[in-house]
Amino acid sequence: MTTKGTVKGIVSNLVTVEVDGPVSQNEICYITVSGVRLMAEVIKVIGRNAYVQVFESTRGMRVGDEAEFMGHMLEVTLGPGMLSRNYDGLQNDLDKMDGVFLKRGEYTYPLDNDRLWDFKPLAKAGDTVEAGAWLGEVEENAQPHRIMVPFKFEGTYKVKSVVAAGKYPVTHTIAVLTDEQGAEHEVTMIQKWPVKRANTCYKEKPRPYKLLETGVRIIDTVNPIVEGGTGFIPGPFGTGKTVLQHAISKQAEADIVIIAACGERANEVVEIFVEFPELVDPHTGRKLMERTIIIANTSNMPVAAREASVYTAMTIAEYYRSMGLKVLLMADSTSRWAQALREMSNRLEELPGPDAFPMDLSAIVANFYARAGMVVLNNGKTGSVTFIGTVSPAGGNLKEPVTENTKKVARCFYALEQARADRKRYPAVNPIDSYSKYLEYPEFEAYVSEHISPEWLGMVNEVKTRMLRGKEIAEQINILGDDGVPVDYHVTFWKSELIDFVILQQDAFDATDSMTPLERQEYMMKRVIDICHQDFAFDNFSQVTDYFKRLINVLKQMNYSEFRSEQFENYSRQAETLLQEAAAESKQ
Repeated sequence: MTTKGTVKGIVSNLVTVEVDGPVSQNEICYITVSGVRLMAEVIKVIGRNAYVQVFESTRGMRVGDEAEFMGHMLEVTLGPGMLSRNYDGLQNDLDKMDGVFLKRGEYTYPLDNDRLWDFKPLAKAGDTVEAGAWLGEVEENAQPHRIMVPFKFEGTYKVKSVVAAGKYPVTHTIAVLTDEQGAEHEVTMIQKWPVKRANTCYKEKPRPYKLLETGVRIIDTVNPIVEGGTGFIPGPFGTGKTVLQHAISKQAEADIVIIAACGERANEVVEIFVEFPELVDPHTGRKLMERTIIIANTSNMPVAAREASVYTAMTIAEYYRSMGLKVLLMADSTSRWAQALREMSNRLEELPGPDAFPMDLSAIVANFYARAGMVVLNNGKTGSVTFIGTVSPAGGNLKEPVTENTKKVARCFYALEQARADRKRYPAVNPIDSYSKYLEYPEFEAYVSEHISPEWLGMVNEVKTRMLRGKEIAEQINILGDDGVPVDYHVTFWKSELIDFVILQQDAFDATDSMTPLERQEYMMKRVIDICHQDFAFDNFSQVTDYFKRLINVLKQMNYSEFRSEQFENYSRQAETLLQEAAAESKQ
């Protein structure tokens, strides 16, 4: 018998319900308001009072309204048919909803029960299986979608029967499993999993080390992220967070892309809906949307749903990881998620931490980021969830709690800087403050030495050192004036500018320059480092400035030319001529 309750108090979307039976933390309930059932989640239980956060507007709710508890946590429905979908934070299919505005209490089913899928069995009668084992597969948008033993199943099972290859709806029983007690369990293509629980249906979770190629030079070259890695992009408004996210989503070597728009302004979310269906996947030539899922939760949606959206996205990502796929999860922005946590914490009258965020904010952020990673499945295959979140610190303050707590757990830090954005140096990632801790991993070093070049990490460290030295000299020139520092200081400064313009800056709207393969990155990196090693002799700083501006212009034109094309080689020869001129001058 289900537990029922009565509303006793209402503070915005925090509702106190007096219950007549047992309830558990994170359990889902429905409160009936004027005939409309509103979904809510239990966030605290004290005696007979359950404090629930309602995922809808509570306008019109009264003391005495009835609540019914469902006996399960907030769950997502997993199965074929999720790709190309637009969901809200509770996994309602937005495309199935009527009208321009979302109606309160309207919930839609996330999958299509009528569509027939071409099922191909992978297991056979007599096989011993466990949770997460692959029973069969269907093809969805040219991606293999594995039908698995439900994650909630415990222990081992014997496969009694699997249906023959053919076309079936998702609700059709595709296998019958027998547990250790002899009881039979029917398995369909659909399963459910609670969003707040990490999926642990795998053998091990080793430290990730394989480079995730994004085509963005300032990431791949200077601060690389790996398959199953974590990173975050903090930055003030207008510094290019969204463009950088779009570039990574479009170009990264991932099988599935999940975009969680968490509390973003409605116009930015609309941009995602409009732009993503038009983007062409550079890897396959098909529409990028075919392998993308969007979880849309705008800032004018209820604050509780904002918190649920990131968990919904991560749970779907873990589901695809269990199929042996590489998943890229982008959340924009985790600051809005933290603000939702702060709002609920304040309404519960909990002891506030820094900036009134919850005292356990660091633990919540750490637990969430820990769900990403590369895993070895029970069948020996590997899958990964790479998570990159954006943080929108108020006023661009990178010392605020959300940025600081995320810094502790994310292994890559891409600090977007207002000053670089103002100078139109995009991507506006600060090359000195940003970092990737994966560069310190011996496994990553071995992988890069084998797949790119043994000298690669040495060149990366040299680039960082030269950028830091260039910044120091720029400050000296700014204080003492151009004539106040030696000419060789100007040469060192312009060598750092050469790295900045040719390696770090990139045009996201140019067909060639927007995506740079690793082979090309390595070639240009060696080219620029060789120039930095060359000695130059100039009489005054104006000669240095004039010479390096011409050299930078030629090398930038190489970035806009097809790799190894005639045009590319022509610019390469022009650069060589310029270098020989300077070398000849230095010998005189």
